[in-house]
Amino acid sequence: MENELTHVIGLMSGTSLDGLDLVYVCFNKNDVSDFEILHGETVSYSDKWKSDLQHAITFSADKLKDLDIEYGKLLASLTNKFIAKHQIKKIDFIASHGHTVFHQPQNGITLQIGDGKTLASITKQKVVCDFRTQDVALGGQGAPLVPIGDALLFSDYDYCLNLGGFANISTTTNQKRIAFDVCPVNIVVNHYVNTLGLPYDNGGQIAKTGNINMQLLEALNALPFYQLPPPKSLGLEWVQTNIFPLIDSYSLSISDILRTFIEHISIQITAQLPVKNKTLLITGGGVFNTFLIEKIQEKSQVTLCIPSHKIIDYKEALIFAFLGLLRIQNKVNVLASVTGAKKDHSSGQIFEYI
Repeated sequence: MENELTHVIGLMSGTSLDGLDLVYVCFNKNDVSDFEILHGETVSYSDKWKSDLQHAITFSADKLKDLDIEYGKLLASLTNKFIAKHQIKKIDFIASHGHTVFHQPQNGITLQIGDGKTLASITKQKVVCDFRTQDVALGGQGAPLVPIGDALLFSDYDYCLNLGGFANISTTTNQKRIAFDVCPVNIVVNHYVNTLGLPYDNGGQIAKTGNINMQLLEALNALPFYQLPPPKSLGLEWVQTNIFPLIDSYSLSISDILRTFIEHISIQITAQLPVKNKTLLITGGGVFNTFLIEKIQEKSQVTLCIPSHKIIDYKEALIFAFLGLLRIQNKVNVLASVTGAKKDHSSGQIFEYI
């Protein structure tokens, strides 16, 4: 049985800058839906790292190269601590998403920092990383990449929704997996909550006290992105250009901003759930915003399924571990039906530890 198991460490850093998610997961090679998250944790970023990752979009090319290496060292250090803490002995490889700095697929650009060679060298492990670049080179959006994991690991659900920095949804239509970014979530909510000196709006309690500004809500819902057909994806640049200036032009209280934006999120998400009596798996940090979950439930006629904390917190890190496994096996891990690339393909760079 032992040779049928693959043990992987998956690393994921999302746009909401909550921290680095690390998972140690075991897959049954004969049935990948038979998996177990053995250990998982999220390590918060220091204020300096949070600031650097937030502002990396403005860095020069040379400064970005340095940041790529330094972030690779940070990933390695945190991974080694994770291995030591949990006394992990068996590791087949590390799969790392890295941290997205640029995502402009329409310009053929996507960049996730966290140098794989550095990570392999310091951890003394094989590393699979850089999952998005090849897809963009093939004319795809480079995102979302999680849907193949939704299809193969969570096939019991009609829809899979992740509420992270952005909301993305996936489902199978006409025997094809379709997925796309729906709208921003935590990347916007946390931005405004941070101005109050808080990391996040616990349970949506602040949003709950605010009032909806109908004019802002209509302006948000009228943004052209929402009319585009999939495949489509969002990045920090889009939020900085389209969302923050629009919200800030209204001079509203933080509670009113949050209330209006929660309404906007719930409208955009439920617009993607037209069919009654379907099941919706919801994961990601946004699950803990109970006010947002209530609003989604109010506006939809699907059954909301909230899984275990391990799946809520670590589903994306788990799926990047899975994408790494598919890449090592040279199997398809990116679907053209999702990203719009010219073809399905096996994406990711492999760095062997020598």
